[in-house]
Amino acid sequence: MEKSGTTFTGTPELLLPDWNPSRPRRAQLESGLRTAIREGRLRPDTRLPSTRALAAELGVSRRLVVDTYEQLTAEGHLVARRGSGTRVAPQPPGPRQPAPSHPAEAGPQPGVIDLFAGAPEPALFPRRAWSRALRRAVETLADSRLSYGEFGGAEELRLALAEHLGRVRGAAVEPNQIVTTSGYQQGLRIFCQLVRSRGGRRVAIEDPGYPIAAWTIESEQLDAVPIPIDDRGIDVDAIASGDVDAAVVTPAHSMPLGVALAPERRRELTAWARERGALVLEDDYDAELRYDRGPTGCLQGLAPDVVVLAGSLSKTLAPTLRLGWLCLPGDRVTEAMAQRAAFDGGGPRFTEIAFAEMLSSGAFDRHVRASRQRYRAKRALLLEAVAKVLPDARLKGIAGGLHAVLELPPGTDEKEVIAAAGRAGVKVQGLGDYTLDHPRPPSLVIGYGPPSDRELQRAVAVIAEAASCARR
Repeated sequence: MEKSGTTFTGTPELLLPDWNPSRPRRAQLESGLRTAIREGRLRPDTRLPSTRALAAELGVSRRLVVDTYEQLTAEGHLVARRGSGTRVAPQPPGPRQPAPSHPAEAGPQPGVIDLFAGAPEPALFPRRAWSRALRRAVETLADSRLSYGEFGGAEELRLALAEHLGRVRGAAVEPNQIVTTSGYQQGLRIFCQLVRSRGGRRVAIEDPGYPIAAWTIESEQLDAVPIPIDDRGIDVDAIASGDVDAAVVTPAHSMPLGVALAPERRRELTAWARERGALVLEDDYDAELRYDRGPTGCLQGLAPDVVVLAGSLSKTLAPTLRLGWLCLPGDRVTEAMAQRAAFDGGGPRFTEIAFAEMLSSGAFDRHVRASRQRYRAKRALLLEAVAKVLPDARLKGIAGGLHAVLELPPGTDEKEVIAAAGRAGVKVQGLGDYTLDHPRPPSLVIGYGPPSDRELQRAVAVIAEAASCARR
């Protein structure tokens, strides 16, 4: 490493020797800078390159570098000084594990109330019904099916899913158009490969939106293009003018704002896709958990020729099952099936057949109905608690799902609230964690699935106290 005084003047290869543009870039940059600091390659008080210069050198967005510097500053590794740039802290914190690239990767921490958005309540998992279905699958599966094959998924599940999605979500799909996946993220990777195989390079994503989407798209060597959302959903005009080759959207309940894509924008989006020859991935992550409105049909049902419907069991049953699916246009199935086979040789057949049994027997429908009642009650508890201790705040996006956006009173410092809540044992994310290029008012994303009723009430009280101390 070369230095001039206390300013880093080396190349990115010296600063980040393991840099790989095909891997998630923000996680790499954060981890690489932490390692450089701990190993002494970046010494205390060394001035880092400007965000603009480092972004240009690495070929990433300036926003990504800004967010990384802010994260490491919050952790105590860096300090930002007006007029002198961003520097390594005089006494950086001791060794610690890098922050996970996915908020849930760290796992539950004893004594900490985790308000992670999008996770279900673990106690709701229907253990008895699942055990019966799984036992039946184990007892009845033919010996000949204990080998490789069935790369698109078990035939029983594809049949049951086609019926279920047509009945519940208004999907227009045949069993042979379904490919099962190991969760949503693998499905997104397959989608990216479909886009790239036809020369696509740029994928529109919602901003704010699901952070994993941007990281996954970039790791598949595509550019994620942030498109703003308003109260009618993603801005389709911005997609049309953004020179993109595909789009990833959450039409039923945007993540995290909770906005439904307006009917006219659904028509505009599918019309754009047909005219452009583009694909749209519909992330249908929590559409079955609705409270104040009737069911909204899926986008795929309007345009099965250009929309890929992606679903999983991570919200309705449990993320640990690692079971998802893609409903594909007929001319994309063979390619998607080959890509799935290349990933892991096919899905967990016993799990797939057990879920097919739950679908066919009505056990899954009964579970979803019971879950809706429970989450509706928890949402009411959250509304009551916020009204009591945070009357100046607003809860938004609460018509369905497992989370809500808590818009903090004007003048509140979002990051200070998060830090103060964390010190008091409440782990919560800010809307800024979901935002790339289009800033929003200070807000928190409150996941009310995992905590108990008592934990949820305590968490809101802690956030209220933190917010009162963070008013500017």
